[in-house]
Amino acid sequence: MSTPGTTVVVVTWRGREHITACLDALARQRPQRTLVLDNASDDGTAELLARHPSAPEVVRLPRNRGYAGGLAAVLPLIDTEYTAWLNDDAVPDDGWLAALEQALDDTPDAAAATSSMLLADGSTQSVGVALTADGHGADLVLAGREVFGFCGGAALLRTDALRAVGGVPAGFFCYYEDTDTAWRLRLAGHRVVSVGPARVRHRHGASTRPGSRLFHRWNERNRLLMLLRCAPFPVALGQLAHFTALTAVLAFRRGPRPPNFRVPLRIQVLAEILFRLPATLAQRVAVGRRATASRRAVWREWAGR
Repeated sequence: MSTPGTTVVVVTWRGREHITACLDALARQRPQRTLVLDNASDDGTAELLARHPSAPEVVRLPRNRGYAGGLAAVLPLIDTEYTAWLNDDAVPDDGWLAALEQALDDTPDAAAATSSMLLADGSTQSVGVALTADGHGADLVLAGREVFGFCGGAALLRTDALRAVGGVPAGFFCYYEDTDTAWRLRLAGHRVVSVGPARVRHRHGASTRPGSRLFHRWNERNRLLMLLRCAPFPVALGQLAHFTALTAVLAFRRGPRPPNFRVPLRIQVLAEILFRLPATLAQRVAVGRRATASRRAVWREWAGR
């Protein structure tokens, strides 16, 4: 039997209700090493994994470190050419992994390949990630072959390239770890491709609650941390200043507002960024040292496309 070229990492937390479908679908892919990172689930997920007929390798953490923390925890254990990131509530079509591997085999200067993620109703969630004019990572529902970044819910990366750009930002916990990684891959001169035939059905929000306070806290915080780590400094400082100024204005406005415009949440985000600022600026220096392209060049090419 040939040695698998890919390790598929499935990060789970209380995934008992949906991870079986994910593992069943992986069992129908071409040979691969399946590695499940269990973030201290307490709902019977561990027992379910032990009984699954595909017998996946399981690494169980003593506490929940989130999606980013889970991916970072197992990266040192991976010795295959490729590493796939796959949400535990995602069900890949047969041939998904083969399509992604073929795309990277055929595109030597690409370090990541992103899937076509479909929602339960058949609509498209993502075929890649765009970099917006204000520095957000936004899901694309229509794209050409090349995209700025990949959706971390179902993607394939070159393991050596991922390690060379600093791995996964474990401190993000959840959200924007994919766009941050795409930034660093781009700065290192790599491309990211979208692979239409690599389809995944995604039960979006099965593990987290989109629209919740935590969701917005992680999104707002991690976008700004990503920009401070990766973007041109004027862009990063401008977005941080805009966020701060808007927070101050909102403090004097009354009436209902969405969670990400509520002042206590925004103050918490600013406090967390201030606490992490020394480490983040040190990380920025490390990202710059590894880069072969300038931050400004990447920003000019991709922001607002």
